[in-house]
Amino acid sequence: PKATIWCGDIDDELTAKGYIVPGLGDAGDLAYGVKVQM
Repeated sequence: PKATIWCGDIDDELTAKGYIVPGLGDAGDLAYGVKVQM
């Protein structure tokens, strides 16, 4: 059968630059081809 599975999570904190702690960094900005300066 064809199925779409969505998964998510809420991170507890961000760095002063708005990066997810721990580790994911600016992947959200880069996924859309634009680097946003915070």
